[in-house]
Amino acid sequence: MKKYTSLERAWILYDVGNSAFTLLVSTIIPIYFNYLAEEAGLSSVTYLAYWGYAASVATLAVAFIGPVFGAVADTKNYKKPVFLVTLLVGVIGCVAMGFASTWLAFLIIFVIAKIGYSSSLVFYDSMLHDVTEPERLDDISSQGYAWGYIGSCIPFIVSLGVVLGAGSLGLSMQAAMGISFLIVAVWWFLSSTPLLRKYRQIHYVEKEPGMVRESFGRLWRTLKELMKDRKILIFLVAYFFYIDGVYTIIDMATAYGTALGLDTTGLLLALLVTQIVAFPSAIIFGKLTKKYPSANLITVCILAYTGIAIFAMFMESQFQFWILAVCVGLFQGGIQALSRSHFAKLIPPEKSGEYFGLLDICGKGASFIGTTLVGVVSQLTGSTNLGVSVLAVVFVAGLILFRMSVRKNRNK
Repeated sequence: MKKYTSLERAWILYDVGNSAFTLLVSTIIPIYFNYLAEEAGLSSVTYLAYWGYAASVATLAVAFIGPVFGAVADTKNYKKPVFLVTLLVGVIGCVAMGFASTWLAFLIIFVIAKIGYSSSLVFYDSMLHDVTEPERLDDISSQGYAWGYIGSCIPFIVSLGVVLGAGSLGLSMQAAMGISFLIVAVWWFLSSTPLLRKYRQIHYVEKEPGMVRESFGRLWRTLKELMKDRKILIFLVAYFFYIDGVYTIIDMATAYGTALGLDTTGLLLALLVTQIVAFPSAIIFGKLTKKYPSANLITVCILAYTGIAIFAMFMESQFQFWILAVCVGLFQGGIQALSRSHFAKLIPPEKSGEYFGLLDICGKGASFIGTTLVGVVSQLTGSTNLGVSVLAVVFVAGLILFRMSVRKNRNK
């Protein structure tokens, strides 16, 4: 990363830190929850449903608080402090999960940690305009996701070694998981320190009396402006659908594989392959924006994810899960990074916190629909495969709406 500025590298490094928590959530944490659930006598279908509901509660909470916090963070010199608070909630929550001994206590702490993590990303994403130039948005955004994928593998491999080697190390399952959570939390916090030291808010609105009340007022005015700006509005609705499916797959991949009775170690190694494949893929997508419009590349990614969702409906074997993991790795970084930079180009920089808060409603906040639908359909039908089938529908809806937003942007 020699060609990037120290501030750009610090921003990218935070993706390396928070991605360790993302990988933990999509791999080890569901397996540990499954262990606690089995100890309490919960069935695999009930376990998957409860996990989906917990993820839904966390993302729904961020959907409500994100835009308000974002409006506050847009005030001069407030973005970094608010970012730090949410970061600490996530890091401390990550450590605290290691002390939970029942499935219910674990889920409650997980929801708190996930809220801190997701909220921190609202402000982290909105910093993009402050850390780089407009023409470098696609590249820097892609680099963040790319290095996040490969960098997060380091604490994951160490944590996986502790969990799988718990018996030979003389550790109980709970002790091994507690150590793993601590490793990830320390990695996450240390990776954030360069950004906390170097970041300075360039785009902002001036502080006014009654800042919180004024933030609600600014948010309301932004919402009214949004209703008139069709290109942003339709993009947000499109994003609501297609990224919903992406985050549902991330949140529930291991839980889904475990519910199907697939080998735990094989699932973890397959998802590690996802991270490794995603590293060069995200960088390649960032470079391709110099030759092809980001809108066309996002379209390719949505189509690919539609195929992935259809394939997942029929998945029964470990080998099929490996194929799924590689395919997700090929397109995961591209769809996330390019959607972030594509949106950044559409919005006013001084209101980036507000707008990225709204994006979070339509993104991570909206993923409560996917996780809830998977949980409900799985319980009603008794089939996890049918539960996953709903994701193909949300991807198709997202694709149609995204192409509408692209046409609106061309005709502006």
